[in-house]
Amino acid sequence: MVERLFYSFGMMAMQGAGAAAAGGAGPPNKTLVQYIAEGGQIGYIIVGLSFTAVVFIIAAVVRLRRARLAPEADVSSLDRMLRAGSLEQAIAYCSSPDHDSFLTRVMGAALLRCSRSPFGLLELRTALEETGQTEVARLHRSTDAIGLIASVAPMLGLLGTVVGMVGAFDTLSVSQGVAKPDQLAGSISVALITTVLGLVVAIPCTAVYAYLRNRIDALVSEVGDLIEELASHVEQGASPAQPGAPGPARAAPPRPAPAAQGVRTG
Repeated sequence: MVERLFYSFGMMAMQGAGAAAAGGAGPPNKTLVQYIAEGGQIGYIIVGLSFTAVVFIIAAVVRLRRARLAPEADVSSLDRMLRAGSLEQAIAYCSSPDHDSFLTRVMGAALLRCSRSPFGLLELRTALEETGQTEVARLHRSTDAIGLIASVAPMLGLLGTVVGMVGAFDTLSVSQGVAKPDQLAGSISVALITTVLGLVVAIPCTAVYAYLRNRIDALVSEVGDLIEELASHVEQGASPAQPGAPGPARAAPPRPAPAAQGVRTG
Protein backbone atom coordinates (compact mmCIF):
# COMPACT_ATOMS: atom_id res chain seq x y z
CA MET A 1 0.00 0.00 0.00
CA VAL A 2 2.77 2.42 0.92
CA GLU A 3 4.67 1.61 -2.26
CA ARG A 4 1.56 2.30 -4.32
CA LEU A 5 1.03 5.65 -2.60
CA PHE A 6 4.60 6.83 -3.24
CA TYR A 7 4.41 5.52 -6.78
CA SER A 8 1.22 7.51 -7.36
CA PHE A 9 2.83 10.65 -5.92
CA GLY A 10 5.77 10.13 -8.26
CA MET A 11 3.49 9.72 -11.24
CA MET A 12 1.66 12.95 -10.31
CA ALA A 13 4.94 14.86 -10.09
CA MET A 14 6.14 13.49 -13.40
CA GLN A 15 2.88 14.29 -15.16
CA GLY A 16 2.85 17.79 -13.72
CA ALA A 17 6.41 18.39 -14.84
CA GLY A 18 5.63 17.04 -18.30
CA ALA A 19 2.60 19.29 -18.66
CA ALA A 20 4.58 22.34 -17.58
CA ALA A 21 7.36 21.53 -20.03
CA ALA A 22 4.93 20.93 -22.88
CA GLY A 23 2.68 23.92 -22.39
CA GLY A 24 5.16 26.25 -20.73
CA ALA A 25 2.57 27.01 -18.05
CA GLY A 26 3.48 27.41 -14.39
CA PRO A 27 1.49 26.28 -11.37
CA PRO A 28 -2.12 27.42 -11.29
CA ASN A 29 -2.74 30.73 -9.60
CA LYS A 30 -5.01 30.29 -6.59
CA THR A 31 -6.39 32.78 -4.15
CA LEU A 32 -6.07 32.50 -0.41
CA VAL A 33 -9.72 31.55 -0.12
CA GLN A 34 -9.21 28.69 -2.55
CA TYR A 35 -6.26 27.38 -0.56
CA ILE A 36 -8.29 27.57 2.64
CA ALA A 37 -11.19 25.78 0.98
CA GLU A 38 -8.84 22.94 0.01
CA GLY A 39 -8.11 22.45 3.70
CA GLY A 40 -11.66 21.28 4.32
CA GLN A 41 -13.50 21.63 7.61
CA ILE A 42 -10.32 21.49 9.67
CA GLY A 43 -8.93 24.37 7.64
CA TYR A 44 -11.99 26.47 8.39
CA ILE A 45 -11.63 25.66 12.10
CA ILE A 46 -8.01 26.85 12.06
CA VAL A 47 -9.03 30.05 10.29
CA GLY A 48 -11.72 30.61 12.92
CA LEU A 49 -9.09 30.20 15.63
CA SER A 50 -6.95 32.81 13.91
CA PHE A 51 -9.74 35.39 14.10
CA THR A 52 -10.35 34.47 17.74
CA ALA A 53 -6.64 34.95 18.47
CA VAL A 54 -6.70 38.40 16.87
CA VAL A 55 -9.58 39.42 19.15
CA PHE A 56 -7.76 38.19 22.26
CA ILE A 57 -4.53 39.90 21.21
CA ILE A 58 -6.22 43.27 20.65
CA ALA A 59 -8.00 42.99 24.02
CA ALA A 60 -4.74 42.13 25.79
CA VAL A 61 -2.81 44.99 24.18
CA VAL A 62 -5.52 47.47 25.19
CA ARG A 63 -5.71 46.11 28.73
CA LEU A 64 -1.96 45.82 29.38
CA ARG A 65 -1.12 49.50 29.51
CA ARG A 66 0.21 51.68 32.30
CA ALA A 67 -2.85 53.93 32.00
CA ARG A 68 -5.12 50.94 32.65
CA LEU A 69 -3.14 49.26 35.42
CA ALA A 70 -2.36 52.44 37.35
CA PRO A 71 -4.33 55.49 36.14
CA GLU A 72 -2.80 58.81 37.07
CA ALA A 73 -6.05 59.92 38.71
CA ASP A 74 -5.98 56.90 41.05
CA VAL A 75 -2.32 57.42 41.88
CA SER A 76 -2.78 61.10 42.78
CA SER A 77 -5.97 60.46 44.77
CA LEU A 78 -4.48 57.62 46.82
CA ASP A 79 -1.30 59.59 47.36
CA ARG A 80 -3.30 62.51 48.78
CA MET A 81 -5.45 60.29 51.01
CA LEU A 82 -2.59 58.22 52.37
CA ARG A 83 -0.44 61.28 53.07
CA ALA A 84 -3.35 62.68 55.08
CA GLY A 85 -3.81 59.37 56.90
CA SER A 86 -7.37 58.86 55.62
CA LEU A 87 -7.18 55.09 55.31
CA GLU A 88 -10.92 54.55 55.55
CA GLN A 89 -11.45 56.98 52.69
CA ALA A 90 -8.72 55.24 50.67
CA ILE A 91 -10.37 51.84 51.22
CA ALA A 92 -13.72 53.21 50.08
CA TYR A 93 -12.07 54.77 47.03
CA CYS A 94 -10.39 51.51 46.04
CA SER A 95 -13.63 49.55 46.54
CA SER A 96 -15.57 51.75 44.14
CA PRO A 97 -16.35 50.10 40.76
CA ASP A 98 -15.56 53.43 39.09
CA HIS A 99 -11.91 53.12 40.11
CA ASP A 100 -11.25 49.48 39.28
CA SER A 101 -7.60 48.93 38.30
CA PHE A 102 -4.62 46.81 39.23
CA LEU A 103 -3.39 49.50 41.60
CA THR A 104 -6.69 49.98 43.44
CA ARG A 105 -7.32 46.25 43.74
CA VAL A 106 -3.94 45.64 45.33
CA MET A 107 -3.99 48.66 47.66
CA GLY A 108 -7.66 48.28 48.56
CA ALA A 109 -7.39 44.59 49.46
CA ALA A 110 -4.19 45.14 51.46
CA LEU A 111 -5.57 48.11 53.43
CA LEU A 112 -8.84 46.30 54.10
CA ARG A 113 -6.96 43.29 55.41
CA CYS A 114 -4.87 45.48 57.69
CA SER A 115 -7.97 47.23 59.03
CA ARG A 116 -9.45 43.87 60.04
CA SER A 117 -6.25 42.32 61.36
CA PRO A 118 -5.23 42.56 65.02
CA PHE A 119 -1.71 43.36 63.83
CA GLY A 120 -2.89 46.46 62.00
CA LEU A 121 -0.44 48.11 59.63
CA LEU A 122 2.33 45.76 60.72
CA GLU A 123 0.82 43.33 58.22
CA LEU A 124 0.79 45.82 55.33
CA ARG A 125 3.86 44.52 53.50
CA THR A 126 2.70 40.91 53.68
CA ALA A 127 -0.78 41.87 52.52
CA LEU A 128 0.58 43.85 49.58
CA GLU A 129 2.83 40.99 48.50
CA GLU A 130 0.12 38.33 48.64
CA THR A 131 -2.49 40.52 46.98
CA GLY A 132 -0.01 41.53 44.29
CA GLN A 133 0.78 37.91 43.49
CA THR A 134 -2.94 37.18 43.09
CA GLU A 135 -3.44 40.10 40.71
CA VAL A 136 -0.34 39.22 38.67
CA ALA A 137 -1.63 35.67 38.25
CA ARG A 138 -4.92 37.17 37.11
CA LEU A 139 -3.11 39.17 34.42
CA HIS A 140 -1.22 36.10 33.27
CA ARG A 141 -4.45 34.12 33.00
CA SER A 142 -5.84 36.77 30.66
CA THR A 143 -3.24 35.72 28.06
CA ASP A 144 -3.71 31.97 28.45
CA ALA A 145 -6.22 31.86 25.59
CA ILE A 146 -3.56 33.10 23.16
CA GLY A 147 -1.10 30.47 24.38
CA LEU A 148 -3.78 27.79 24.06
CA ILE A 149 -4.49 28.75 20.44
CA ALA A 150 -0.75 28.71 19.71
CA SER A 151 -0.62 25.13 21.01
CA VAL A 152 -3.84 23.85 19.45
CA ALA A 153 -3.39 25.28 15.92
CA PRO A 154 -0.44 23.05 14.90
CA MET A 155 -2.18 20.07 16.46
CA LEU A 156 -5.20 20.73 14.27
CA GLY A 157 -2.87 21.05 11.29
CA LEU A 158 -1.39 17.66 12.14
CA LEU A 159 -4.89 16.24 12.45
CA GLY A 160 -5.70 17.54 8.96
CA THR A 161 -2.51 15.94 7.66
CA VAL A 162 -3.47 12.57 9.12
CA VAL A 163 -7.01 12.87 7.76
CA GLY A 164 -5.65 13.71 4.30
CA MET A 165 -3.26 10.76 4.32
CA VAL A 166 -6.04 8.42 5.43
CA GLY A 167 -8.14 9.69 2.52
CA ALA A 168 -5.26 9.07 0.12
CA PHE A 169 -4.83 5.51 1.35
CA ASP A 170 -8.57 4.93 1.04
CA THR A 171 -8.44 6.15 -2.55
CA LEU A 172 -5.62 3.74 -3.31
CA SER A 173 -7.45 0.86 -1.68
CA VAL A 174 -10.54 1.24 -3.86
CA SER A 175 -8.74 2.11 -7.10
CA GLN A 176 -7.73 -0.56 -9.55
CA GLY A 177 -4.07 -0.30 -10.45
CA VAL A 178 -2.41 3.09 -10.16
CA ALA A 179 -4.64 5.88 -8.84
CA LYS A 180 -5.05 8.90 -11.04
CA PRO A 181 -3.64 12.21 -9.82
CA ASP A 182 -7.06 13.87 -9.66
CA GLN A 183 -8.26 11.10 -7.36
CA LEU A 184 -5.55 11.87 -4.81
CA ALA A 185 -5.42 15.64 -5.21
CA GLY A 186 -8.21 16.37 -2.71
CA SER A 187 -6.72 14.25 0.09
CA ILE A 188 -3.23 15.59 -0.54
CA SER A 189 -4.52 19.18 -0.38
CA VAL A 190 -6.10 18.52 3.00
CA ALA A 191 -2.86 16.91 4.21
CA LEU A 192 -0.66 19.85 3.22
CA ILE A 193 -2.89 22.94 3.49
CA THR A 194 -3.99 22.23 7.07
CA THR A 195 -0.38 21.88 8.17
CA VAL A 196 0.49 25.22 6.60
CA LEU A 197 -2.55 26.91 8.13
CA GLY A 198 -1.77 25.53 11.58
CA LEU A 199 1.80 26.83 11.46
CA VAL A 200 0.73 30.21 10.08
CA VAL A 201 -1.56 30.65 13.09
CA ALA A 202 0.74 29.11 15.72
CA ILE A 203 3.96 31.00 14.96
CA PRO A 204 2.60 34.57 15.42
CA CYS A 205 0.50 33.53 18.43
CA THR A 206 3.55 32.05 20.14
CA ALA A 207 5.56 35.23 19.55
CA VAL A 208 2.74 37.50 20.76
CA TYR A 209 2.15 35.30 23.81
CA ALA A 210 5.79 35.60 24.87
CA TYR A 211 5.72 39.36 24.26
CA LEU A 212 2.59 39.85 26.38
CA ARG A 213 4.00 37.83 29.28
CA ASN A 214 7.16 39.93 29.27
CA ARG A 215 5.07 43.08 29.05
CA ILE A 216 3.07 42.03 32.10
CA ASP A 217 6.25 41.51 34.11
CA ALA A 218 7.60 44.93 33.07
CA LEU A 219 4.36 46.77 33.87
CA VAL A 220 3.92 44.99 37.20
CA SER A 221 7.46 45.98 38.19
CA GLU A 222 6.70 49.59 37.30
CA VAL A 223 3.41 49.67 39.18
CA GLY A 224 5.10 47.91 42.09
CA ASP A 225 7.34 50.95 42.54
CA LEU A 226 4.24 53.14 42.83
CA ILE A 227 2.70 50.79 45.39
CA GLU A 228 5.95 50.83 47.35
CA GLU A 229 5.85 54.62 47.46
CA LEU A 230 2.21 54.67 48.56
CA ALA A 231 2.92 52.08 51.24
CA SER A 232 5.71 54.25 52.62
CA HIS A 233 3.18 57.07 53.17
CA VAL A 234 1.03 54.71 55.23
CA GLU A 235 3.94 53.49 57.34
CA GLN A 236 5.30 56.98 57.96
CA GLY A 237 1.93 58.47 58.87
CA ALA A 238 1.04 58.85 62.53
CA SER A 239 -2.58 59.96 62.23
CA PRO A 240 -4.97 58.50 64.85
CA ALA A 241 -7.46 57.91 62.01
CA GLN A 242 -5.29 55.07 60.74
CA PRO A 243 -6.74 51.69 61.78
CA GLY A 244 -4.28 49.68 63.79
CA ALA A 245 -1.83 52.56 64.07
CA PRO A 246 -0.94 53.87 67.50
CA GLY A 247 -2.26 57.34 68.24
CA PRO A 248 -0.05 60.24 69.16
CA ALA A 249 1.52 60.18 72.58
CA ARG A 250 -0.52 62.07 75.09
CA ALA A 251 1.17 64.65 77.26
CA ALA A 252 1.37 63.66 80.92
CA PRO A 253 -1.08 65.59 83.12
CA PRO A 254 0.60 68.24 85.27
CA ARG A 255 1.44 67.01 88.73
CA PRO A 256 -0.19 69.00 91.53
CA ALA A 257 2.17 71.34 93.30
CA PRO A 258 2.89 70.36 96.92
CA ALA A 259 1.10 72.37 99.58
CA ALA A 260 3.11 75.25 100.95
CA GLN A 261 4.43 74.60 104.45
CA GLY A 262 3.85 77.28 107.05
CA VAL A 263 6.86 79.13 108.39
CA ARG A 264 7.36 78.42 112.00
CA THR A 265 7.88 81.46 114.04
CA GLY A 266 9.86 81.48 117.10
